[in-house]
Amino acid sequence: MKLFGKFCITLLLSFAALAYAQKQTMTVSPDASKVNFGLVGTGHEVHGTFHVSKGSIQFDRSVPSMSGSIVVSASSGDSNDKSRDKKMHSDVLDVEHYADVTFEPKSYQGTIAPSGDSNIQVSGTFTLHGTPHDLTVPMQVHIDGTNVTAKGSFIVPYVKWGLKDPSIMILKVAKEVHIDLDLAGTLSPAS
Repeated sequence: MKLFGKFCITLLLSFAALAYAQKQTMTVSPDASKVNFGLVGTGHEVHGTFHVSKGSIQFDRSVPSMSGSIVVSASSGDSNDKSRDKKMHSDVLDVEHYADVTFEPKSYQGTIAPSGDSNIQVSGTFTLHGTPHDLTVPMQVHIDGTNVTAKGSFIVPYVKWGLKDPSIMILKVAKEVHIDLDLAGTLSPAS
């Protein structure tokens, strides 16, 4: 009976250690991460970047759950045209009142491999202009030891979501903006 009790305790401890190993945190490195955007306009395309302010994502390989957030500074939007950027910051994004754009993941579909490449679908809440929206983003994750990258592309229907259409007269722009998210960071066991 003592041998059986020791076996059960060892088995329980093994399962607990395995479950703990499945839970990890990705701490995003803002300097190594970027957000690119593209917006089609009449006879031209606008491309630019936003700066990732901070981010931390907790995930569990044993169940498809995630938590945490990615925070992007709305005032960091840069299309290499100061007058256009000023209009984007004040008229469209209203950065004075809505300084951040955030994504808070809740769950994922697929499998996150302990190393190498994984393709997953991350579902969560994308908050733009103070309003939350459900969003699913296809992500390509690469893990190499404690280094991790996560890349994804998605469309933001900003006009449908209540932001101002910056089109004027014959200078029309699309009502959706294409986003390429490129995150880099480090992995650690979840606390």
